[in-house]
Amino acid sequence: MIEVKDIRKSFDGVEVLKGFSLTFEKGNVSLIIGQSGSGKTVFLKNLIGLLTPTSGEIMYEGQNMINFDYAQKQKLRSEIGVVFQGSALYDSMNIVENVKFPLQMFSNISNADAERRALEVLDRVEIAKTALKKYPSEISGGMQKRVAIARAIVNNPKYLFADEPNSGLDPKTALVIDKLIYDITKEYNTTTVINTHDMNSVMEIGDHIVFLKNGFLEWEGTKEEILVADNPNVIDFVYSSNLFKKLREALLKEQR
Repeated sequence: MIEVKDIRKSFDGVEVLKGFSLTFEKGNVSLIIGQSGSGKTVFLKNLIGLLTPTSGEIMYEGQNMINFDYAQKQKLRSEIGVVFQGSALYDSMNIVENVKFPLQMFSNISNADAERRALEVLDRVEIAKTALKKYPSEISGGMQKRVAIARAIVNNPKYLFADEPNSGLDPKTALVIDKLIYDITKEYNTTTVINTHDMNSVMEIGDHIVFLKNGFLEWEGTKEEILVADNPNVIDFVYSSNLFKKLREALLKEQR
């Protein structure tokens, strides 16, 4: 579990995160949504330690990450998996080498054991054996995302973070990636936090939805609750497309 308490972050005197608190539970997929500039990326970077909050607390299993010493930070990093926007695979490494990399960084296992584990997770995300020695430039965008997920889970992380994992993917492939992340979260009882603009992801896999606006926590709830939320800013964001507007009308009609 991760608890965020009154988190604030400023850059050159400009406050980007404006003091809010959240809890992310084990075994749940939490989706952070909001318009560009709402603070989603800054918030995620604070959660994983790439940025330090100006004030507030980020509690991992009851311990404030901000006060960790070097050894504690290294241990936490070994328990975190991250799927970066654009996958961020290493061009000079083939698929297996990319997935082995976190094990080489954060564990002392042998190269043979690291390769065995890499092959296990690549099989879990359904990467064909014929593709294992290929380089990122030689595989599709959807396959790159699956490799990035394999790399993120290779060290059996307690916490999984993803920044726009469906960016640039066609709708069918995006659904495959969503299901993969959801299944892994449930299978390993992972605390999963995802930044997304994709309302399909919200409706498919969102156990817990967080809506940020201008650095504030505007709304939170479940994927069922967001469809009938009465917050005007949530309504404007969720029902920006005609399809979702029609869905809202149908849901409200059912409730009458």
